[in-house]
Amino acid sequence: MNITSKSSITFDPISLIVDGKRVFPMMGEMHFSRYPRKYWEEELLKMKAGGIDIVSLYVIWIHHEEIQGEYDFTGDRDLRAFLETVKKCGLYSILRIGPWAHGEARNGGFPDWLLKDAKAKGYEPRTDAPEYLEHVRRFYEKTYEQSKGFFIKDGGPVIGIQIENEYGHCGGKGGEEGEQHMRTLLAMAKEIGFEAPIYTATGWGGAVTGGMIPVMGGYCEAPWDQRTTEIEPSGNYIFTRERNDHNIGSDHGLGAGITFDMDKFPYLTAELGGGLQVTKHRRPIATGTDTAAMTMTKLGSGANLLGYYMYHGGTNPKGKLTTLQETRETGYPNDLPECSYDFNAPLREYGQMEDTYRHVRLLSTFIHDFGDDLTDMAYTEQPGNPAKPEDLQSLRTAVRFKRAIGPDGENAPRGYFFVNNYQRRYEMAVHKDAELSAYAEDGKEILASFPSRDVEDGDYFFYPFGMPVGEKALLTIDATPVCILHGAGAGGHDAYVFYTDEGRQASADVKGDLDGNTIITLTAAEALHAAKVTIGGREHLIISDAEAVTDADGHVQLYFEVSQEEKFKTPQFRIYPDIDYEPQGFEKEKKAGDVQDFLSGDVFALYRGKNRIGNTLSAEFTQKSETAYEIRLPGRLDGLGEIFACIEYEANTAKLLKNGEVLDDNFYTGQDFEVGLKRYFDKFGESDELIFDLELEPLYEGDKIYLQNWPTMRDGKACRLVNILLIVQYCIKIS
Repeated sequence: MNITSKSSITFDPISLIVDGKRVFPMMGEMHFSRYPRKYWEEELLKMKAGGIDIVSLYVIWIHHEEIQGEYDFTGDRDLRAFLETVKKCGLYSILRIGPWAHGEARNGGFPDWLLKDAKAKGYEPRTDAPEYLEHVRRFYEKTYEQSKGFFIKDGGPVIGIQIENEYGHCGGKGGEEGEQHMRTLLAMAKEIGFEAPIYTATGWGGAVTGGMIPVMGGYCEAPWDQRTTEIEPSGNYIFTRERNDHNIGSDHGLGAGITFDMDKFPYLTAELGGGLQVTKHRRPIATGTDTAAMTMTKLGSGANLLGYYMYHGGTNPKGKLTTLQETRETGYPNDLPECSYDFNAPLREYGQMEDTYRHVRLLSTFIHDFGDDLTDMAYTEQPGNPAKPEDLQSLRTAVRFKRAIGPDGENAPRGYFFVNNYQRRYEMAVHKDAELSAYAEDGKEILASFPSRDVEDGDYFFYPFGMPVGEKALLTIDATPVCILHGAGAGGHDAYVFYTDEGRQASADVKGDLDGNTIITLTAAEALHAAKVTIGGREHLIISDAEAVTDADGHVQLYFEVSQEEKFKTPQFRIYPDIDYEPQGFEKEKKAGDVQDFLSGDVFALYRGKNRIGNTLSAEFTQKSETAYEIRLPGRLDGLGEIFACIEYEANTAKLLKNGEVLDDNFYTGQDFEVGLKRYFDKFGESDELIFDLELEPLYEGDKIYLQNWPTMRDGKACRLVNILLIVQYCIKIS
């Protein structure tokens, strides 16, 4: 997606349109005020490497005007500096200016003084009350001062503005009164100077949009649900044209709970759960598979923008008067960690690139090369596709297709056949020797058929049919597309990359002439660890257990990690097409394979490090009382990119402190409490060792909370630090 200050950005009922061409962007949320400014560029580049085009971000009012009239846009709260960094990294932005944000912030982001003022003077926030609008205007004006000059018309990154959040769904007014308030806020923002090609509003659950582009959402679980039991299957794993929460749609009919005309707006998402932020009473764990299967289901259901909330986790800033997290004390239904906003996101609280990052990157890589063509392929219901997520027996399928003129002049169907047999926390029926056929709208015409296969519990995939390969061939294949490597093959031809299950041989039907273009098939595991990069102006695919990130100067870096248990490892990576040099510190162990029309993964060249990289660091801890420990960690990086302390504990919650100050906290889920150390070296200075206090809150057998995995109880409770293991990260340039 290439947008300039002169670009025309519009939309129609199908998709966003840039300079007359349909586009399918990828979007991810990062909150600048929840991450150290020093590392913004590094993290934004990770987002870009993970496939993100647009960074969405809240400007959280209480983070900037906790005390009335005292605005703070400095340091980690510096919106202007963040937008400068977004621009430097070659990304775009949608600015979510509130005034109410939620985002698990105190009062939904409203400063305490605003609520006190409203109570004292008798007006209602989130309405057209003049007193409220006066305060909003000042906040908007200060936000505009920070963002002025960074709109796309000025050559900046901001292409869109979101007004309010979940208005009429979580508070606010419904009906015409609510619509009018949204129009009032939009008019105010425009008058102040917030000029952008697109204006959006969240549209789920009865929210009103004031005529702005509605953006939708969906999470794999509901940590805000007040129940402390297992909940019903999520409707976000069902293929449907319904854009709202699928349980609502299935129970009450298409479009129930939606205030806009779905036929007038494209299906765009802004809050696909990149993870889940746990609450004190409910702590589900979102995995990479949870997110990937849900995303593919939304893709198969017709979504034409995939936006993740959160894409990058963070840490709540320190308040001057209070802590800044959502709490029941402030009238909200949930208690959240004081500091941690990790979210189990693709990029976590300390920038960890974990399983969800790889899963989302894999889908993003596909979208970047095939998404624009996908936009006008309509969602087509399939015979036998179940309507409700409680149906765990029926095979869930969908088709998106269009008819297009092929190389032979025939008006042929072109599209994708989607299968999802994954339902989070529930076992799906196995479909032995399943017949896989894509049907047209009438449910009778077969658009394409694929070889039958066993569809196991947990399988999800999509296959292309009638896919153009170059200008002379159409391809139907029972493998999932990854990307196109433009100019990667012999003679400057393209390589089309797919993946399939381990041990499964892809079956391809090629109509026409591949004309020198090649087809590469990977295993699913290889694809998950594959990253598309550009080196020397040429596209390459790297496969490695390291993550490939391109810096702002165009150099490709590999992030390798070594655990304390591994001690040493030899860095290596595979690459196709081959490069004409040996990166410093590497030697070529295997040359690229011969180029044929149809290739397996062995075409990749292999480069192995000349020296091993190691982790000889260790952590120590001493118990001070039943609930308190002193922990000793390494005190400097010594050339490493990062050191992660993985704190294994069994308790209700944990707090990390230094000199009595709470630095971070964690609600127990069974996962380690992971802490990145480099920000604390910056804060406290480098030394021989970094000493923290760790305070635990006991977990009792009778506590009314939902946990997927309970710890071992001793005398009816759990309260102990089990171990601390360290992971070190190396950042090695290869171009």
